[in-house]
Amino acid sequence: MTASALPETRTALDVLTTVFGYDHFRGDQAEIIDTVLRGQDALVLMPTGGGKSLCYQIPALLRPGTGVVISPLIALMQDQVDALSALGARAGFLNSTQSVPERRAVEDAFLAGELDLLYLAPERLGVPETVRLLQAGKVSLFAIDEAHCVSAWGHDFRPDYLRLTVLAETWPDVPRIALTATATRQTADEIVRRLELHDARTFVSSFDRPNITYRIAPKDSPRTQLVDLIRAEHTGDAGIVYCLSRASVETTAEHLNAHGIPALAYHAGMPAPLRAANQSRFLREDGIVMVATIAFGMGIDKPDVRFVAHLDLPKSVEGYYQETGRAGRDGLPSTAWLAYGLQDVVQQRRMIDTSEGDAAHKRRMGANLDAMLALCETITCRRVQLLAYFGQDGPACGNCDTCLAPPESWDGTVAAQKVLSTVLRLERQGQRYGAGHVVDILTGKPTPRITSLGHDQLPVFGVGADLSATEWRTVVRQILAQGLLGVDSEGYGTLSLTEAADPVLGGKQEVRLRRDVRTKTSRTRKPAAAAADAELTPDAAARMEKLRAWRGATAKESGVPAYVVFHDATLRALAQRNPVSIDDLSDVSGIGAAKRERYGAAILELLAEG
Repeated sequence: MTASALPETRTALDVLTTVFGYDHFRGDQAEIIDTVLRGQDALVLMPTGGGKSLCYQIPALLRPGTGVVISPLIALMQDQVDALSALGARAGFLNSTQSVPERRAVEDAFLAGELDLLYLAPERLGVPETVRLLQAGKVSLFAIDEAHCVSAWGHDFRPDYLRLTVLAETWPDVPRIALTATATRQTADEIVRRLELHDARTFVSSFDRPNITYRIAPKDSPRTQLVDLIRAEHTGDAGIVYCLSRASVETTAEHLNAHGIPALAYHAGMPAPLRAANQSRFLREDGIVMVATIAFGMGIDKPDVRFVAHLDLPKSVEGYYQETGRAGRDGLPSTAWLAYGLQDVVQQRRMIDTSEGDAAHKRRMGANLDAMLALCETITCRRVQLLAYFGQDGPACGNCDTCLAPPESWDGTVAAQKVLSTVLRLERQGQRYGAGHVVDILTGKPTPRITSLGHDQLPVFGVGADLSATEWRTVVRQILAQGLLGVDSEGYGTLSLTEAADPVLGGKQEVRLRRDVRTKTSRTRKPAAAAADAELTPDAAARMEKLRAWRGATAKESGVPAYVVFHDATLRALAQRNPVSIDDLSDVSGIGAAKRERYGAAILELLAEG
């Protein structure tokens, strides 16, 4: 039975069971769906993997007309449509990648009422023909996906989203549902204002992702650290590595490949066909590591991404949360790992100072950075700090690095005063230098540059012999993060005092510092999928391997990612239950009517062979 062939008296639960193959809703899903079915607007804040898409897909299948989904994910629209088609839903998209005949075929299907869902890029609404098309057909609802893109406070602002006020103006009686995986109260308020969702019901799910282990490591040869992490804990796993620059993306991908880890690059400077090919390989093949700038990842539905690594400091907690949330969508244990060091702080401070934005924009960027630095420098549970940023409470997780190996806090007032005094003495001579030079002075290192400048004659030369150069760089990093030091805007990374340094130098303010804990990667940790498979009986494990091979061949033949056929969780349930009839398949989560009809006979035949 296809989605369009369900009986007229169907309910949301009927659609969930028959089309999607699940027997119950999660969290607020049922209430959100009921709100939209009644014709009311909704704002949904739900973490990645929480089931946001069902909140508009099910109402679109139940309300008369076509649900129009506004999405910035042009490169993924085909996969989204393929996934819906596999469920028996009638879906299409309109974007700039289509030929004229392809576009006309979709438009005709919409006008004829033959689409349940239609995906549009936001820029399409700036085209008068698109607005006229939608006015000529029947729209059941508007879903605004990745709604944080409308907010200048968000981490991925897109001006095209500002056009979406046309929805409220032109279709005042059509319900709108705006969805995002991450938003602070300030971002949520701006979404409501810019999209004119003043009467919308707001649903905020817990942002907690307990299956993700958050770890932030002191940066020390980050590419080597990354290779060690993958080899020790994620051999053969799919993962995403984020880098700040395009050049770093290229060199990191080369480094991973040189060490036997299959990796691909993705950034906006690459030719579009190559980007598309790399994205397709990542989605369709197992065990690929994608090295990318933040241009990659939004809307990626790949459920088995086992780790997300950052080799550079993200600009905001919202961006960090969104990016790390791409790991472990299937609920299995996953890792969010970040390498963080002094140069990250220097670089981000400099980027803010040299930004072309106005003072308000720079203050906003500064506040975002301060929150990210607070997460990096905390001595308490990372997850508690992360949830608090989004206005939620939670107990210590026992699963992040600060819970597993609690760092110490120490009175760093004297150490901070030594650093600040060194910078002050250099400033009094009309000179500014970077952290490395300041550390050489403190440790009493008589380099040719130090002696040629006469800095070995300064009273502070050698006063920091009690700490190593690495420890002093940690001190500089932390007081820079606390705003006691500033960075020049010329690109040289030289340090200067801020007004906040005065009370510290005057002995009126204590400085607490975090003592870095250098944890080793686990050499005994099994990849998550392997650990889950290990719980199967020998017979079930053999069936699982056969099912995986069948799924891979089926997906390749259809030209879709493997998870569009079935998720690992569904294959695992099949392997455990070993169904012998079509009716038995109805009880397996993730197998709806269309997939049962399409794949049921092949699955039963495969299982019967064993």
